[in-house]
Amino acid sequence: MGVTWMAWTRQRALVAAKASWPVKPEESARAIRNSQNINKCIKRAPKAAVSARGEPQATSARKRWTSELRLSASTERVSARDLTSVAAARASLEALPTRHGDAVRTFVGDVRNPSDMQRAVDEAVGHFGGLHAAVASAGVISGGPPLWETEDPQWDVLFDVNVNGVRHLAAAAVPALLDAPVPRHGRVVAVASAAGLLGLRRLSAYSASKHAVIGLMRSLAADLAGTGVTANAVCPGSTRGPMLDASAAVYGLSSPEEFASQQLVERLLEPAEAAALIAWLCGPGSGAVTGAALPVDGGMTT
Repeated sequence: MGVTWMAWTRQRALVAAKASWPVKPEESARAIRNSQNINKCIKRAPKAAVSARGEPQATSARKRWTSELRLSASTERVSARDLTSVAAARASLEALPTRHGDAVRTFVGDVRNPSDMQRAVDEAVGHFGGLHAAVASAGVISGGPPLWETEDPQWDVLFDVNVNGVRHLAAAAVPALLDAPVPRHGRVVAVASAAGLLGLRRLSAYSASKHAVIGLMRSLAADLAGTGVTANAVCPGSTRGPMLDASAAVYGLSSPEEFASQQLVERLLEPAEAAALIAWLCGPGSGAVTGAALPVDGGMTT
């Protein structure tokens, strides 16, 4: 079965591909790892950002990135290593068409901008002739203060990216999915978090945003009833990557490895493990699953 899928990797990088099932989990995992690197230098909110010691620190207002992933000169707390990671991730993203030829199209945009989402969908439809699945994995994390000390800018940027980003992609992608002839097999998948199934200390804004993603996907599934298009949320647990590094800083941990004890498997998860579930949800065998929040968390929420 030929499938066109769109994976918004964290905040800015879209991969649109046409492939035969099954999609290899390692390819999905590579996209997720690339996106985590791209987003490393913007994972902290404008206010109460977390330092390497886990201490909240004030920063200047966040500036919008240009399409070339340059940062405004007034943006603070961006290290040379961060920019190197962004450049490496961008290069890795752009290398995908080299490895896969015409089966892959890349697009850089901002999930906070609905017009970027529409252009990405139009690019996929124009190149591949249709859309079969959309994966919204854009996300940022910030924490440190308790709820009553969380400032509006910090709260707003988490909801703008984590929730509105999913909404914007769905708003652009669903009409394209519904354009497919009956019987349809469209898929919308959003990457939420185990934090969307739990209340987490010092991560109230992040946890609330991931709860919202789950509610959004359940409501979207209800709106899509009878259309053949499904909508689901995936809830990863403690998974290796910059997002988990940021969580460790919030709690003042010496290493993200300390999170392993909160999962029944007693280890950190690998991106490929979440990617395998996402790939399956995008495939033809998942048609009976919709409106679900599926944990891939090593038993963290058991």
